[in-house]
Amino acid sequence: MFAKDKLTYTTIPLPDRADMSDVQMQAESTSFLDRMRTRHSVRDYVDRPVPREIIETCLRTAGSAPSGANHQPWHFVAISNPAIKQRIREEAEEEERKFYAGGGGDEWIRALEPIGTTADKPHLTIAPWLIVVFAQRWGEFDDGTRYKNYYVPESVNIATGFLLTALHLSGLCTLTHTPNPMKFLNAALGRPASEKPTMIIAAGHPAPDAVVPSVAKIKKPLEEISTFL
Repeated sequence: MFAKDKLTYTTIPLPDRADMSDVQMQAESTSFLDRMRTRHSVRDYVDRPVPREIIETCLRTAGSAPSGANHQPWHFVAISNPAIKQRIREEAEEEERKFYAGGGGDEWIRALEPIGTTADKPHLTIAPWLIVVFAQRWGEFDDGTRYKNYYVPESVNIATGFLLTALHLSGLCTLTHTPNPMKFLNAALGRPASEKPTMIIAAGHPAPDAVVPSVAKIKKPLEEISTFL
């Protein structure tokens, strides 16, 4: 953590160490791949409650992510309050209507056609939890003095990936939602100007008739997404 008082560099022995054979490592990596291939972006939810303790545990997982200078420049607002979710939906849909009315540009809107999205976002009120991810552009000490955070987008993106994975492995479905602009979230959730909202994550259980766009199952092959030298 970052502190106003000078901190000195000290070390401790590596607290956790995996000691696996190559065969065990391959088995573990394959098992994880198989589980992550069952993750889908879901837009159809039921209002079945999800215990707060599960969300808390997933957020602890997100908080364990690496970050620039270990500043951990993120804040997660977990929302189950129906009135707050309704406000977020109304304001998000207002921005989405502007987007689909032409604000997003023809190319972007055409790119979304195979996904089947519209300005209507019922998942924002039906899903039992919304988690809004904020990136902390700077921090403040108790006396109001600012300090700089480093590699903020990269750090927050990694933590968000941890969170999505934790939610999935806990048996929940998720949907990432990024209305543009998102400044209304600061006012709706009482977050300071130092924080920039980056994403709304809906989390919950899928509806019995939930569907996903078929195009979402088309993934680029390994040779297109990687190079070995």
